[in-house]
Amino acid sequence: MLEWIINISEAAISTCRDIAPIIAILLGFQFLVIRKKIPNFKKILIGFFYVLIGLTLFLVGLEQALFPLGESMATQLSDPEFLGANGDPSSLTWQDYYWVYIFAAAIGFATTVAEPSLIAVAIKAEEISGGNISAWGLRGAVAIGVAVGVSLGTFRIVTGTPLPDYIMVGYIIVIIQTFFAAKTIIPLAYDSGGVTTSTVTVPVVAALGLGLASTVPGRSPLLDGFGLIAFASVFPIMSVLAYALIAEAIAKKGKKAEGTDESSSGSEV
Repeated sequence: MLEWIINISEAAISTCRDIAPIIAILLGFQFLVIRKKIPNFKKILIGFFYVLIGLTLFLVGLEQALFPLGESMATQLSDPEFLGANGDPSSLTWQDYYWVYIFAAAIGFATTVAEPSLIAVAIKAEEISGGNISAWGLRGAVAIGVAVGVSLGTFRIVTGTPLPDYIMVGYIIVIIQTFFAAKTIIPLAYDSGGVTTSTVTVPVVAALGLGLASTVPGRSPLLDGFGLIAFASVFPIMSVLAYALIAEAIAKKGKKAEGTDESSSGSEV
């Protein structure tokens, strides 16, 4: 019980220290630049209190649940005994780690769908676009991108191949897609890479990479354990742009089919 109280207190102090600059900047601009009273000050004050409590509990939850669990799962799935190495870890090849790739894709998809920042952006995008952009469609596209990216990132850790090669190729593909995508979707697609690497996804993905790198023979947690978040940032951009291109192609095909039907019915008359 005492340890729990200490953990909560330390997290609360850390959270206060982290959000203090945000509050100072907001209040400074409000009173020194805008020079007006804050509307609904009591409501905003209560909101900040909720933020403090929520972030405190979330940080404690990360330290005691999500981070250890993600690292533990990666360690167990890449254990030579689990993979059937028969006492010789050096006999393992990248194909033997298929459960790691499946788990990485599944956890990447699940954490992204539950990402609060992505949910907020998706809802706003649907509202502003008048329903042309589906909130669930956007979340699904981003989640698929993260799933593919994190899975490929674990493959990189297992094989020990250079991280820059993957990232450079990824951004080259993004640039090519940008030339063909509709202008209205490009900013949203680029933002999708940022909003998905937030409160839920980052701790789990980081723990997965560190746990995997500490278990795979010849890998360094410092050199190989980090980098999964880069994959989780690049691939959602690719998947959202691909989703937009596919949706646009389907819409054009539908309009073309409607035009063909109308012309054929007109000729019959």
